[in-house]
Amino acid sequence: MTRAFLRPDDVRDLVAEQFGADRRPAALDRLTGGSKKGVYRLRLDDATSVILYVWATAENYWPPSPAVEDDPFTDASGAGLFAVNHAALTAAGVRVPRLLMLDRDGRHLGADLALVEDAGATTLEALMERDPAAADRPLSALGDALRRMHTTLGPSYGRLADLSGGRDRPRPAEDVVTDRALAHLAAVATRDARMGRAHDRVAAHVRRLRAEVAPRRRYGLVHGELGPDHVLVTPEGEPVLIDFEGLTYFDVEWEHAWLRMRFEDAYPALRPVDLDPHRLELYRYAQVLSLIEGPLRIAGTDFPGRDWMLELAEWNIAKALAVP
Repeated sequence: MTRAFLRPDDVRDLVAEQFGADRRPAALDRLTGGSKKGVYRLRLDDATSVILYVWATAENYWPPSPAVEDDPFTDASGAGLFAVNHAALTAAGVRVPRLLMLDRDGRHLGADLALVEDAGATTLEALMERDPAAADRPLSALGDALRRMHTTLGPSYGRLADLSGGRDRPRPAEDVVTDRALAHLAAVATRDARMGRAHDRVAAHVRRLRAEVAPRRRYGLVHGELGPDHVLVTPEGEPVLIDFEGLTYFDVEWEHAWLRMRFEDAYPALRPVDLDPHRLELYRYAQVLSLIEGPLRIAGTDFPGRDWMLELAEWNIAKALAVP
């Protein structure tokens, strides 16, 4: 499949409508990393810039996959989720890119799109690698933002857009995660011979982890897959959360299992809230299986980062197989 990405001429009318008839797009650069939506830096002829999000079929590399009932993290993408989640994070006092325009009518480009503030090109991940001392301040501020999120409680788990319609979630969240992990295991067992041979052993380990989790119904606001690459750092040192369409009410251990993996040695600087260690371990292992299934699935497409996805899957296969 050959994908035709946007060019400056494609957004000329959009720029004129939003910024004035005398303004012109000078450049339109598709940023790396976007796999479910197109993310472009739109440079204008006065040397300013904004970020353009485009939710269109041609911008989404992910093939469909079977979904587990009540899994709030499946196919978390779209302008509707973006709008609801942007408002929720703003209300919780979490810094996100300022929303300049949202079009869900397809008036431009025949797709849903948004224009947001360009918060810069420096990710927290890059800053941590280049200048760890300079990363201390945004790491601390990010920890403050996460505690505000994780103490913003909801009556049930699920996407904010779903909960606003009054949907009930009768199953415990840990059962959803267990079923999700077993579904991912079944999928990868058909794609990797090592995981196929270890299927029963790994499934038994997932069920043992589930059996150790005590009942609980308390759900905080979680990003879903927050790594230092999903945090921009402004020139003033502010951390800015991006890629938050997966925002949901869920067990905060889900977030912290991901944060521990992605932030590694810097994780304690986030000063996490109190966590249930058994729930945390179930979720950590479930995410290992997810990071095999997802990368192997997208590696079968024309995604430009295919080799990186295969390396990610291989890294997590080793972790999955390390269980007794």
